[in-house]
Amino acid sequence: MCSSKKIFLVVLSLTFTTLNAQNMVEPTPGYTTQIGVMVFMLEDLKDRITEQVKDLNQAQTDFLFDENANSIGALVMHLVSTEAYYYIETLEGRQWTEDERTRLGLAGELNAETREKLKGYPIQHYLDLWDEVREKTLAGLKTKDDEWFASSLEEGLDYHYVWYHVMEHSANHMGQIALVKNRLPK
Repeated sequence: MCSSKKIFLVVLSLTFTTLNAQNMVEPTPGYTTQIGVMVFMLEDLKDRITEQVKDLNQAQTDFLFDENANSIGALVMHLVSTEAYYYIETLEGRQWTEDERTRLGLAGELNAETREKLKGYPIQHYLDLWDEVREKTLAGLKTKDDEWFASSLEEGLDYHYVWYHVMEHSANHMGQIALVKNRLPK
């Protein structure tokens, strides 16, 4: 291999090493180690989704690229509903109240009926609800420790997996949101 190629590969390797060192997953202060790592990931995904959608107008928030699609507003509300369900169930150890189900659980299931109900709300409405739910999630997780996190919610299901599901759910729908944004009329 010629010397210029070796130098290029060394510089490229150092660049990736430096970039990766700047993007480390570290526990969020104020939480136990494992919960702090999950909080870091939850917050990172929420920030990235918020950045993607925060400037959408009403037509963009409600846009459906076909009759089976979900709007970006519905997808964000689905993230709100999912997280609200799990914080109520795992951090508060109870079931939805009727008010919570109506206000926060509306998009637990995404279907034609839900899509119709989730029209006409500005994107900030959904982001404000997500902020409200996230504040409760973070406060609840602060009261728990890594022993609780690894304990069983039920046979074969632990709290760590439940919150992993909330996190990966956000990542999955972040991709759907990007797809819908790419289909927005120009």
